[in-house]
Amino acid sequence: MSESVTSGGPRVGMLAQAPPASETGSAALGYLGLDVGQSEVTACLLLTDGREAVRRWSVPNTRLGAEVLVGRVVQLADQHGLGRLRIGLEATGLYWWPLACLLNDTPALQGLQYEVYALNPNLVHGLKKVYTDTGKTDPRDAFLIAERLRIGRLPAPFQLDVVYAPLQRLTRYRMHLSQTLAREKGYFLNFLFVQFSGFSQEKPFSDTFGPTSQALLEQFSTEELAQASLEDLTSFIQQQGHGGFTDPRLVAASLQRAARQSYQLNSALQPPVGLVLAMTRATIRILQAQLVTVDQTIARELRAVPAHARTIDSVPGLGPVWTAGLVAEIGNIQRFTDDGAVAKYAGLVWPPHESGDFQAQDSRLSKAGNSYLRYYLVEAANSVRQHCPEYRHYYLTKFAQSPKHSHQRALVLTARKLVRLVDALLRTGSVYRSPTSDQNQEEVRTTPHAARPRPQRRARLVTSAN
Repeated sequence: MSESVTSGGPRVGMLAQAPPASETGSAALGYLGLDVGQSEVTACLLLTDGREAVRRWSVPNTRLGAEVLVGRVVQLADQHGLGRLRIGLEATGLYWWPLACLLNDTPALQGLQYEVYALNPNLVHGLKKVYTDTGKTDPRDAFLIAERLRIGRLPAPFQLDVVYAPLQRLTRYRMHLSQTLAREKGYFLNFLFVQFSGFSQEKPFSDTFGPTSQALLEQFSTEELAQASLEDLTSFIQQQGHGGFTDPRLVAASLQRAARQSYQLNSALQPPVGLVLAMTRATIRILQAQLVTVDQTIARELRAVPAHARTIDSVPGLGPVWTAGLVAEIGNIQRFTDDGAVAKYAGLVWPPHESGDFQAQDSRLSKAGNSYLRYYLVEAANSVRQHCPEYRHYYLTKFAQSPKHSHQRALVLTARKLVRLVDALLRTGSVYRSPTSDQNQEEVRTTPHAARPRPQRRARLVTSAN
């Protein structure tokens, strides 16, 4: 998975007040493309006119190798009269991260006005289709990164924000855990169908991974459930559920019906399938326990964030985890011009598909942005629409307007609406105040919006004055 970055104001060597490279015309501008791998870094330095200053070279991806790289760049800049420099790396994985942090803070480049850019791989990938005369090599990739820097229209420069970066590491790891848990549950359900097909079809429990459901699947085989007495099953369910089932006898009858309608698994396959289910069940429990630990740590770390950046937790449904995920990815809200820029940064925009009088009925979601922020916005919207009447009405309206994929479309549109609220609360530092019931009713009575999202106006990231 590509690693998105927290970007901030431009880093201009040790001259904090120097203007960005794009606004200064007195010194020549160079473009340094770095293709970063686990073992080595390949560099390509382009001059203002697009010529390569020197043959592409490589250094080890170590601290000493980075220092050698910086020393040679300083030497080449002096040789070719470069006073300004743009340095670019592809933000793929985490191999680029230590080098980007070192370049951003090294005093060896203090004689240059420079900016470090962590580029989304999509920004470079398009150039590979233009330069079709060469294959896939590290030197070629370094050249393409440098060429992309020369083209311009770049995102905000990379900057490590020590206020939000620790929380960001935790929230991104939580997303990884959550997605791993979802995949493991899906794997479990596939093998459960092989062993007990009727269970998936009958759905006797609302949650297959609930304690009562899992206890029953562990202690009874499909054949044992089919032959067990209804009274014994009812007693077992009542005991495991601690009296929480309204009609345990109805659940027991549903289980027996599912067991009798299931396919019979070959006896030779029963041991390996049972082992897979047992091991997968154990993995799921470990992941669930890890999620609890991470959530508790996130809640503690969130308290270290400035109070004005935590006001979004006043929105119903935004607990510590969703609040932390949004705050960690957005960072300083002043980096963005408006909520449209935040939505574009998250990839929650729908680029228009038009030609002449033709206008496509379906507009694909861009997704060309920070996947972590998009994940937390969508998950937060799903929680908010269950707790906040204003967003529940909006979700239901969009759900009714969508002819297909109703839930997904309505949820993403609700996430886009949530962006406006999050942006407003972070900018003002105020807390959420729920609209009156009359206002909510008025929103429901108004003419529904078109199911197709309105075209998004162009938005860009800007850096703060500081």
